[in-house]
Amino acid sequence: MGEYIAHKKDGRTQTLKEHLDNTAFLAGEFAEKFGKGEWGYCTGLLHDIGKYSEEFQCKIKNDTNDKVDHSTAGAQLCQQLEGPYSLLCYLIAGHHTGLPNYGTTMGITDLRTRLKKEICDFQAYQKEITIPALNTEPFSFEQSKDINFSLSVFIRMLYSCLVDADHLDTESFMTDHSIDRNSGEPITVLLKKMQDYITTYFHEAEIDTLNGRRNEILQHCLDMGEEDKGVYRLTAPTGGGKTTASLAFALKHAAKHHMDRIIYVIPYTSIIEQNAQRFREILGNENILEDHCNVDFNSKEELSSLQLAGENWDKPVVVTTNVQFFESLFSNRSSKCKKLHNIANSIIILDEAQMFPIDYLKPCTSVLRELVDNYRSTVVLCTATQPALDPYISNVPIKELCPRMEEQFDFFQRVKYEKLGEITIDALVETMREEFSALCVVNTKKLAQKIYTELQGDGVFHLSAAMYPKHRKRTLDKIRERLKDKKKCIVISTSLIEAGVDLDFQHVYRQMAGLDSIIQAAGRCNREGEDHNISNSKVYIFDLKDERIPFEQKQLIDITRSIMQDHEDFTSLSAIRDYYHRLYNYRRSSLDIKKIMDEFQGYECNFEKVSKNFKLIEQGTVNLVINNEPEINTLLLEIKEKGISKERIRKIGPYCIQLYFDDTKTNSHSILRRLKDLNQIRPLADGINDFYILTDLDKYSKEYGLDLLS
Repeated sequence: MGEYIAHKKDGRTQTLKEHLDNTAFLAGEFAEKFGKGEWGYCTGLLHDIGKYSEEFQCKIKNDTNDKVDHSTAGAQLCQQLEGPYSLLCYLIAGHHTGLPNYGTTMGITDLRTRLKKEICDFQAYQKEITIPALNTEPFSFEQSKDINFSLSVFIRMLYSCLVDADHLDTESFMTDHSIDRNSGEPITVLLKKMQDYITTYFHEAEIDTLNGRRNEILQHCLDMGEEDKGVYRLTAPTGGGKTTASLAFALKHAAKHHMDRIIYVIPYTSIIEQNAQRFREILGNENILEDHCNVDFNSKEELSSLQLAGENWDKPVVVTTNVQFFESLFSNRSSKCKKLHNIANSIIILDEAQMFPIDYLKPCTSVLRELVDNYRSTVVLCTATQPALDPYISNVPIKELCPRMEEQFDFFQRVKYEKLGEITIDALVETMREEFSALCVVNTKKLAQKIYTELQGDGVFHLSAAMYPKHRKRTLDKIRERLKDKKKCIVISTSLIEAGVDLDFQHVYRQMAGLDSIIQAAGRCNREGEDHNISNSKVYIFDLKDERIPFEQKQLIDITRSIMQDHEDFTSLSAIRDYYHRLYNYRRSSLDIKKIMDEFQGYECNFEKVSKNFKLIEQGTVNLVINNEPEINTLLLEIKEKGISKERIRKIGPYCIQLYFDDTKTNSHSILRRLKDLNQIRPLADGINDFYILTDLDKYSKEYGLDLLS
């Protein structure tokens, strides 16, 4: 037949042997990061052997539109080879369409069906390809806590190596040049930058001063960076400098153990920008990647190096969200999984670890455990209210990074708590009118708007997810400016202000909630310790009369009440531990609410089903674009003229509000449906179902965002 062709473009051809060799080399290189180079190499070499069929060669040489299934061939060959090769069936079969189910149905995409499918003869591969030996175990079966789950993670990590390698080699040929990922500076250089920053900004201070304590925590984290890989926690009080200290530990640790990157995982998109900006100031813009866009299109556009870095997390410091991090680890799609091998040999910092998704606690902790045990990673749980994750995430005691932890919490205690009991909204509003510097945090967006509209006036601000991110950022800037200038500043907010937002008020009012939320809210009171008389810095806890408590919050509130009853100091470390023990025991049956772990039984793994079910933000969310600024108007015109692209979708993000159509736990679905029924929204573009534009801008307030009250 002559030469076997893999790809063809503009009169150029890439031989099939060349493509398989290149992909094998790259996939082997990626897999070697976790000690499985031979597995990656074998996968890369076998993934496209179906292209050796006469039918495929006729299709590519004659430019026909004939459909020829080439990916099933490698899967069937691996099944015939048996033994360790059978693990490769999933990833080879799914290297274009995504990791399949083994057989939840008898659908044509299930692996079980495809392994029995009649396909074109591809035996010509034997002329050019020798099947490599697989001599190593995929992981230590003896040490695995759950062999079934370990197998699923191994398949997924190897799949990542394959699809990334396949994409890179194909893209390199198609563009006729190698792909520049611009991976940033070496970790050793970044560590030197961090040390210079510490020298400049953290000068010696008395140990019993605020900066002295922060410096102590920071220096101890640097020293602990020399320790072995594993699971750590940084249980530092609010205001203790957790963000900088955890980054310092990670850089020292990465340099010590020759690790590739630091992945900083944050619960809210609202605080990603400020953390990423702080890291840029210390380490330089070229070394930091923000990745919090959960939108994924399979466009054919040529990608820039930064876009490629975003798809592959190929930067030394990646700042991302809980949603992006964990959903990628349980996705079956090649575009989502492509980055996963870059998590191996990394430090994973879970900032605000108290925000761990409880409904998915078991699968999330299980995958973190796998990354530590089998993929050469280190995990850091970073929070002031440390969840009791020890039995879920590690066989050995978790190492603490905060020195003199109990003493630090005593030192950083800068507020007094007072229980107001049950009050009316009117009474709360009247109390807030008398305040000069105060934050009020409530449990729902609708309630925040209701209180704000009653209270609004000079120096009064509103913050919630009913405002698009850029609007929230502007409002936060105004709040910071007023607080800095010692002007009247009253803020009505939802819980989004509690984690990672550096604001400092004299008083905080917090509607009864989970204990972690109450303590996090208290962290916005006398944050810098300027008032040495803590009796002047009050955190008021209240219930609202006649306000319905959302079901998902009622459990947390009930447990909080029991802790307050049983512990004299309900904010102590022992009380916090007790809170999480009670919470996890109470929720024992729903710590894996979608039964994710049950979908991996020996060789039978249902990857596609897991990918659909594992959603930290439940399906049904819609992005509502608020077109009230010149930049977004220009962008929308560009989309209308040139169409949708990944980059344009990313640019839209700061102007979007996420809402539900059909989630019965919230009332947001009724708002969207009402807007749609009244023709006040329209689709962003044809064929796009999860992006709408608000056409009636009277429904959006420049003070409090999308109107939820009318």
